[in-house]
Amino acid sequence: MKIEKIVHEKLDEFYYKINHDSGLTIYVMPKPGYASSYAVFGTKYGSIDTCFRLEGEEEFTTVPEGIAHFLEHKLFESEELDAFQLYAQTGANANAYTSFDRTCYIFACTGDFKGSLKILLDFVQSPYFTQKTVAKEQGIIGQEIKMTQDNPGWALLFNLLECLYHNHPVKIEIAGTVDSIAKIDADLLYKCYNTFYSLSNMTLCVAGNVSVDDVLEIADAQLKKSEPKVIERTFPEEPDEIVCDYKEVSLPVSSPLFMLGFKEKMDSTERSLKERIAAKVLMEILCGDSSELYKELFNENLINTTFSFEYFNGFGHSACFFEGESNDPKKVRDRIIEGVRKLRENGIDEKEFIRVKKALYGAMVMEYNDVDDLANSLAEAHFDNIGFFDDFKVIEELTVEDVKAVLDYALKPEYCALSVISPKE
Repeated sequence: MKIEKIVHEKLDEFYYKINHDSGLTIYVMPKPGYASSYAVFGTKYGSIDTCFRLEGEEEFTTVPEGIAHFLEHKLFESEELDAFQLYAQTGANANAYTSFDRTCYIFACTGDFKGSLKILLDFVQSPYFTQKTVAKEQGIIGQEIKMTQDNPGWALLFNLLECLYHNHPVKIEIAGTVDSIAKIDADLLYKCYNTFYSLSNMTLCVAGNVSVDDVLEIADAQLKKSEPKVIERTFPEEPDEIVCDYKEVSLPVSSPLFMLGFKEKMDSTERSLKERIAAKVLMEILCGDSSELYKELFNENLINTTFSFEYFNGFGHSACFFEGESNDPKKVRDRIIEGVRKLRENGIDEKEFIRVKKALYGAMVMEYNDVDDLANSLAEAHFDNIGFFDDFKVIEELTVEDVKAVLDYALKPEYCALSVISPKE
């Protein structure tokens, strides 16, 4: 077992990286003086992983859409009881989530940390699936899927993804469909579990009122050593072009919602950390709340304080997203496209670049006050195969030229689509 202490002198922060004998990589970030602790036990396995094979296997396995999310639900159940009943005894607040590219099991507590960690490591490593319990869960998740269809935010996102992507599984709803989950059985769940829940494909990240000794005491006792597995994922070829440029549906909302997306041509499987940070800086320069474009849109009542943006990216996909409320979403779209045109024409102002870079750096520092953000960010960095402090180094060294390089391939109007949720009459 190897334990490494990694320090950021300027931030006066540190964490421990532990290569555990079991094959699991563990991160511990003690925060002296904090009352709470937060743990994430995650695997690099999400909704887009529908076609895969292990090294040595001849054929790829294709599984039903939504199976990663289904598996997340089922792991909480054992033959006797579910993990939530055990957490009730330690006083921890537990949950889990499945995203496009990972599944994470989490808990927060102010009391019995070691007892809660023992529960976490035990149930995630103890799958129990039968046809009877699978059939029961199909009914439960089927109802959940039907409920999300009436969720405006969810519909807004996946309608946009369907506009942007022809084949990439990122366009598929994370929970799948009622029809797709009906194809899931116990054997498929075990196949996915045995493939993706190998400790070499997972990480444990802990932050807050914790110590390395406490974490290792439980980890040494609970972790089941596993041999490393090499997983090959495959995705269908994705055209550069979008599917369509507009989709609107009506749901019970008080005012129209919009989400605008600019699909990017992918020359590699994933964007680098520098490209991702440069894209965030670019979007902030374009329409952050101190930009001229934002002020104009706000003063003309085209947007309100719900307006936000994010750089949406992962394996085989990347896009710039803008969303909010507006009585004229198409006009907002046109104004953002015009803002991009002006930015290309006039160039990026050096002073504005420096101001935005400093603001982003400050926002990143503020995240160190939340132990849940820290633990989740440690997991994200691990799955991205980067160091936890690397983003600070990248943003310090970022140049205007790096942002211009992103502008060369991002925010192209011909790859733009608009998703709108209008009020139901």
